[in-house]
Amino acid sequence: MEYEAVIGLEVHAQLLTKSKLFCSCSTNFGDEPNSNTCPVCLGLPGALPVLNQNAVNLSITLGLALNCDIQNESIWERKNYFYQDLPKGYQITQFQKPICLDGHLDIDLDGNSKRIGITRIHMEEDAGKSIHDDAGANASLVDLNRASVPLCEIVSEPDLRSAEEAGAYLRKLRSILRYSEVCDGNMEEGSMRCDANVSIRPVGQKEFGTRTELKNINSVKFVEKAIRYEIERQKAVLDSGEKVVQETRSYDNQKNTTFTMRSKEEAHDYRYFPDPDLVPLIVSDEWVQKQKDSLPELPEQKASRFVSDYKLSEYDAGVLTADKSLADYFETAVRTHNSPKKIANFIMTELMRELKNDEKEIDDCIVKPEHMGELVALIDSGDISGKIAKSVFEDMYKTGDSPKAIVEKKGLKQVSDSSAIEKMVDDVIAANPGQYEQYKAGKEALFGFFVGQVMKASKGQANPQMVNEVLKKKL
Repeated sequence: MEYEAVIGLEVHAQLLTKSKLFCSCSTNFGDEPNSNTCPVCLGLPGALPVLNQNAVNLSITLGLALNCDIQNESIWERKNYFYQDLPKGYQITQFQKPICLDGHLDIDLDGNSKRIGITRIHMEEDAGKSIHDDAGANASLVDLNRASVPLCEIVSEPDLRSAEEAGAYLRKLRSILRYSEVCDGNMEEGSMRCDANVSIRPVGQKEFGTRTELKNINSVKFVEKAIRYEIERQKAVLDSGEKVVQETRSYDNQKNTTFTMRSKEEAHDYRYFPDPDLVPLIVSDEWVQKQKDSLPELPEQKASRFVSDYKLSEYDAGVLTADKSLADYFETAVRTHNSPKKIANFIMTELMRELKNDEKEIDDCIVKPEHMGELVALIDSGDISGKIAKSVFEDMYKTGDSPKAIVEKKGLKQVSDSSAIEKMVDDVIAANPGQYEQYKAGKEALFGFFVGQVMKASKGQANPQMVNEVLKKKL
């Protein structure tokens, strides 16, 4: 039987605030375990929460960036469950009335655009962190620094139909989170985490199949792999005549498998009720407008500007603006030397190829954007050829040195002295009398041979344009 996958994603994004959602403790990542805690985030008796206004600002900004309707009233509720890293025994969240509803995000895949609905965005506090690897076989460690760190949970509609679409959605969402300066999108540090709800159904069937939830996957690549595995697992279950069980599963990236964690909880299992310590959150239209007026430039807006300001193709602009850090890198390079198309080509071919091979992000690159602009300036000034520039870039990528320093150190400056080039041309013609006679007899294809010989004699440093001009004259 042929099946269709139905996928919805729940993404937790840590808001870029300096303090927690309901207290003034720091949200700084990597501090000494349990050092950023107080009676409020530890849930001690008598401690009362006070809402962080900046967290609300960022949530509104995110909702606007994702085309949501911002709700004038939202309610704080307690989600009750027990876990060792949840000190209060409940999580403060929004359930019945979240802050954002009915948004969407457009993804592009294989040249086709698709709109993915966003059901809701709600605010909530994070739990702490359990550490199992360093505590020995019979114990776990708990770090409560993350307890009450502000999150937005972004819940998509079940509009995704493949692991590839899920990956495209996550990459676009992470880009928007970074552009809007709401979240740094760092999945390795846990500031962006993804749960995937996956089910399959026979092609043509309207009703959804039984879904499983894949929890807390920390990279886009692993999300795609987990979804692919889960789709095949469910197909095998149904084809064997058994039923898919609704449950929560975890993904083992070492074995590339999913495994059962627990049965899937429903809303009533959490016993939601309004938090008695927090009044409803009232967001005025003026507040929303203020956040709308201060909304940063988003990826699609920046791509349009790159097309109009830098005369790039829509494809090039789309590639360069998919990641905010890459877009900033490009613009810094262009400010150093105003040659946008050449700089874009060098970034998209040479730089991005090396980063991909090393599985690095642009933020990890030791080649300064100013040096990238400087490299293209050396080509435009005729100091080095395009071929030598690629060699210089290889050294830049390995060492982080400036292109001028590398050219000077290795003596790579292009030869543009006409008398020197004429002498090289004369020497090459004299050394190849047979080819010279054939060229004079009409075998014009040999022109390329002579160009190659001159460039070889100059160790690639002769100005190619001048070599061509002198050869045409001499031949």
